[in-house]
Order: sequence, then C-alpha cells, then structure tokens
Amino acid sequence: MTMPSAPTGGRIAELVNYFLRLGFLGFGGPVALVGQMERELVTDRGWLTKEQMREAIAICQSLPGPLAIQVGIYISYLRGGFWGAWAGGWSFIFPNFVIVAALGALYVYLGDLKPVTAVFYGVSPAVIALILHSCYRLAKLGMEDWLQWAIAAAAFGVTVILQAEVALVFIVAGIVGILYYGSIFRRPPALLQLAALPAAATHVPAASASVLTNLLLFFLKAGSLTFGSGLVIVPFLEQGLVQQYGWLDERQFLIAVAIGMISPGPVVITATFVGYLVAGFWGSLVSTVGIFLPSFLLVLVAAPLLARHRGNSNVQGFVKGAYAAAIGTILGACILLGRIAIGDWATILIGLGSLAVLFRWKVSNPALIAVTAIIGLIAYPLLQPAWVMVK
Repeated sequence: MTMPSAPTGGRIAELVNYFLRLGFLGFGGPVALVGQMERELVTDRGWLTKEQMREAIAICQSLPGPLAIQVGIYISYLRGGFWGAWAGGWSFIFPNFVIVAALGALYVYLGDLKPVTAVFYGVSPAVIALILHSCYRLAKLGMEDWLQWAIAAAAFGVTVILQAEVALVFIVAGIVGILYYGSIFRRPPALLQLAALPAAATHVPAASASVLTNLLLFFLKAGSLTFGSGLVIVPFLEQGLVQQYGWLDERQFLIAVAIGMISPGPVVITATFVGYLVAGFWGSLVSTVGIFLPSFLLVLVAAPLLARHRGNSNVQGFVKGAYAAAIGTILGACILLGRIAIGDWATILIGLGSLAVLFRWKVSNPALIAVTAIIGLIAYPLLQPAWVMVK
C-alpha cells in the first residue's frame, strides 16, 4: 500500500465532494454505507483495491467507534494524507449534522414528530434489509475459510445473548487470528479508558457549561469504548441515556433511534438529536464532536502503523480475525434492531420485500428508503387509527 507523501488540493477537493454527497444520500447504517463505498470507490472509481478495502474495514471494525465514518477517514487518509482524512471525515459528518440538528429543533419547538414515526415505521424494516444485504456483500469480500466463519458465529451468539457490544470480542478474535494465521503471539495494547459524568434530566434545552461538559464526556466515552459501530451502539446508548442518566425517556429514545436510522449517514448521528433535546444547538454540536472525535484520533494513529506493517503475518492474522468478528457482531445487531423495527405483519412484508428487491435488482439505497417511507406514511395511519385522531 502506497501512502501519499504530498496530497494535492485536487485530491482533497475530490474527497470533500464525494463524502458530502455520501453524507447527504447514503442511507442504511454503517454496513450499507461501507458496502456503497466498496462498490463506488473500488469497482467504479478505482481509488483503492479490494485488498485495501478489506483491510480498511477490518482495521476500523477492530477499533471502537462508528464503522462507516472510520472507513471514510481511513480511505481519505490513503488518498489525501493527514489533512485529507480530516477534510473527508468531517465532510461525511456535516450533512448529517445539519439534517439531524434541524429535526431536533423541530421536535423541541413543535413537539410533534408523528409523520416521522410513520416514516420510521416503513423505513426501519428496509434498513434491516439493507444491513443484511450489505453484510452479505462484505462477507463475500473478506470471509475466506472455516475459522473466520466460526469466529463470526461466536461473535453473533455473544451479541445476541448479551444484547450489548462487547469490546473484548474483537480483541479475542484478533488474537485467535494471530495464533492461527500468524507466527508470533503479540498482546494487543490496552484500550483507552474514559469516564462519563452523570447529568440531571432536562426537558428544556439549556446550554449550561456543566450540561455541555456532561454531554461531551458521555459521547466521548461512547465513541471511544463502543465496538461494532452504530448498529451495536444502540443498547449502550439506551442504558446510558435512559436508565443511567435519565436524559431521555423510552419514547424519546426510540424517536432518536428512528432519526438516526431514517437520516442519511451513520446511525450514531443519533447523538446530534439527543444533544439538541438536552441542550439545544450547542448540545448537538458537542455531542457530535464527542461521538466522532475519537474515530479521527484512533484511525490517524492506527492507519500509518498498520499500513507500515501490513505484510506482517501477525497483523494480517489480527485483521482476518477482527473482520470475521465484525460480520458476526453486525448480524447480531440486526436481531437486536429487528426487535424495534419489525413488530407486525406489515413490517415483516416490508422487510422481506426490500430484501428481495435488493437481491433481484440494483436499486439505490435512497430510492428504497424513499419508497418505504411513503409506504410507512400510508400504512401507519391505517394500521394505527388513533394516530390520525391525535391533534
């Protein structure tokens, strides 16, 4: 892998343009977004090889934080160097921030997101289908032998049984990969530990220094210690936001998850919506910085080291093991999120229909999301008569 020595302004402009577009139009969560990047940047544009893409996914999945953003940062680093990584990464995030902060303002000041609930009803099963289809593509890209499938099965079981992210799953999977594929056992470095301070529940956005600090620390912790990306971060956020700190109730949390799922870009943009509910615009800003900043720091530290030693059999073994754990964990997250997204015969039909369309035709993610959103707006009021009676 050749690392860029002097990235040109043209390449950085290319990265900004591409990731701004992906941020506006990329739907379906991290796996779908990574699948889209794989299709567009490997097959269509030739910015990197299949092997480089496989390494990018495995390396980023073995780090805590949102997978799609980290892969975008990593690709931007390979193509545009240090400043390209910052430019591409924040370009990817910016459209989502604007959209979700605006939805947060609508929720706070209008107090009614019933149409969004209807959209979420139709879109959520389609999102599960997008995740499954993209996971299939990623499995074809990087799963090579029986051990990787065994690791994936174990990671799937742990995720479903514990119903939460387990950071050690990726470390253990990487160690197993070193032992099987590599030549020398090496102990991975310890994870950075961050503490989050509790905050009192609030219903009116108030951007006090203490509230903003609490939000920043909580989401720095979420971005630093949560493996499995946005698909698996949901149980972690629910425990902290609802049960531990009391910032949101269950209904508000489900709306926040819906916003993360129906908006383009990574699911963890939920942090922006939560931040706005708790402390207005500045709350949304610090929450967004908190959830994404660790990804930049981790990728920019890890990328040069891992790229420099990419030919080492132990590094390759760790990458293969972590990649397999990623596939299993994301499939497990499909089960967890499916319990929220699919609850009756209509959502089952939407999910199965979306999956069939994805395997049969080359339909774009935005087109599928738009169609299922319309289906949700039509079907939800018919299946929930009380919905249309509420003023």
